[in-house]
Amino acid sequence: MNNITDTVKHLLIINVIMFVGTLAIGNNGVLFYDWFALHFPKNDTFQLWQIFTHMFMHGGFMHLFFNMFALWMFGTAVEQRFGSKKFLFFYISSGLGAALIMIGYYFFQYYSGLSTLNESGFDTAQVIDVLKSGYNRYDTRWESVLNQDQLGNFVGVFNSTMVGASGAIMGVLVAFGMLYPESKLMLIFLPIPIKAKYFIPGIIILDLISAVTGQSFFSPSNTAYVAHVGGALTGFLIMWYWKKTQFNKNRWD
Repeated sequence: MNNITDTVKHLLIINVIMFVGTLAIGNNGVLFYDWFALHFPKNDTFQLWQIFTHMFMHGGFMHLFFNMFALWMFGTAVEQRFGSKKFLFFYISSGLGAALIMIGYYFFQYYSGLSTLNESGFDTAQVIDVLKSGYNRYDTRWESVLNQDQLGNFVGVFNSTMVGASGAIMGVLVAFGMLYPESKLMLIFLPIPIKAKYFIPGIIILDLISAVTGQSFFSPSNTAYVAHVGGALTGFLIMWYWKKTQFNKNRWD
């Protein structure tokens, strides 16, 4: 691990420890997920600390592996330019930004469904009581008001959980692309070298398309694409601010 910078190494270790905890504690990780995964704020399982802890949780070994591989591959180079404290601030901020934007998107879906139900005479308090009565529970009368997609989004958002470092890592990818724009990168299944200044915006555009259409390109269909875009946007805004104000002493040319 000599080639790994200190903060990246510590983040890797924390993520692995949290993953082991998920496997070892509770009923197949359910208890750990209840504590540390990010739940929808209207759900009783939500706790404020989950906005932070969810970025150290993962849904499976491959989810953990690919995120940690990306953290090692890109985070080390970014930390070498930023220094440990600034890199940690950037990483956590990107993860928090991703979570808050995802929550905002969930609230939009939730209130869209609730507003439609309200217009059809369903009382808000009663609707929430039904949602809280059990996992994915709903009143069958809602099927006459909401179409299948609307109903799935409304109930699904209320019961949603989000885990993973992807939002923070998307911010790191943006930083890498802005710091090392001429570096050449390749996808594992598309071995064509592409400069970072084209490769990374391309990945973000694909995530944005997936967020809008629901069409998955390279990742599972349950991926939080809006969180990916949110992390990338947060990372870009921080980089833009640092360059504009020269807050970053190691600013790039």
